[in-house]
Amino acid sequence: MKYVLYFSFMLLAFTCFFTACQDDSCTPLSWYEDADGDGLGNPNVTQSACDQPDGYVDNNSDPNDTGAIGTPLSAFEEFNADAVSYSIDGGEVTIVSNGVPNHTSPYWMETEPLYIERVVGDHNTPGFIGERSYTVTVPLYPQLATTSSATGLGAIGIAVAGPPIFNDEEGPNRPLDVNTASGLDYAGAHNGPSGYHYHLEAADVPQNTTLSYDDEKLVGIMADGFLLYGRKELDGSYPTDLDESGGHIGITPHSEGEEIYHYHIINEFYIGTYVMLFGGDLQGTPNTIF
Repeated sequence: MKYVLYFSFMLLAFTCFFTACQDDSCTPLSWYEDADGDGLGNPNVTQSACDQPDGYVDNNSDPNDTGAIGTPLSAFEEFNADAVSYSIDGGEVTIVSNGVPNHTSPYWMETEPLYIERVVGDHNTPGFIGERSYTVTVPLYPQLATTSSATGLGAIGIAVAGPPIFNDEEGPNRPLDVNTASGLDYAGAHNGPSGYHYHLEAADVPQNTTLSYDDEKLVGIMADGFLLYGRKELDGSYPTDLDESGGHIGITPHSEGEEIYHYHIINEFYIGTYVMLFGGDLQGTPNTIF
């Protein structure tokens, strides 16, 4: 009799384990890694489980789960709102500009309110300031690339005033020379086939009331997503640890005390008394400005 009872008990236990005693009401959920502990999950690293695993959360809204400091959004508030707009989608920011500056220049038509006569240099290149279209999408969390990238002709950045930033070339294998520089206005810009654009740091003249000159002001954003500032640090000193492109990791006027990689105008004369805005390689991954 005891064998019958024992067999019945084991059969009941076996049946309980594989049927009613199992909890088959669980529906596994997707959990996302939160490596930096900010409560937001990485959409690219997941686990499927009924219970929340350690180090994972139930949302996937973190485009950057490394704890790196991204481009401070307050920097975009300094851009000329009449020319530049920006939008953020996940980990990218798209910047659109019509290329029209908000400062005076002899490159405006004489009927325009911002037209002034030339105060530096001796000639104008053909054409006048007018609307163009420049768009670039850069990472909100730009990273230094393994290798740097040489810049080419055309726009390599967008300035806070709206027009694009060009490098130290005026044409294929044609470095900017004194004659070309003397055709730039006090803003360090002139007109060309692609529109009004900057090459040099602005001049120290009374007409310059907005643009960076030998200071810590924001100049613009480069095609790799890193910000470009004037020659000085926040404390008024010149940085001494810049790389060959004028970049380093440090505090900026917008980073709220956090250290981020950014560029400075290098405190060196290019030709004569002219200081180049950006004449080196991009240290991040370049994106096309079109």
